[in-house]
Amino acid sequence: MIERKQLKDRTQVTFVLPADTPEGPVSVVGDFNHRNPAAHPLEPQGDGTRTAKVTLPAHSSHSFRYLAAGDYWFNDEHADHHDGTNSRIHT
Repeated sequence: MIERKQLKDRTQVTFVLPADTPEGPVSVVGDFNHRNPAAHPLEPQGDGTRTAKVTLPAHSSHSFRYLAAGDYWFNDEHADHHDGTNSRIHT
């Protein structure tokens, strides 16, 4: 799931996954963090999810994927669309 919160001239995007699917650590990796898996790890929340928040320019478009343990890459089914390999989000 992807949540958006509009700020003045930016959008706070929260990437949300279930706490145990997939198991192990997961990061969101995209053009907004130079594809650095260490930049935005998803952190456990009290409601049984794990999240990572990223603040992006308003009215912009970005590609991303998730990286889980064991070099398992996957897309977000709730993304705005997909461009083949990547999920895409619009702010």
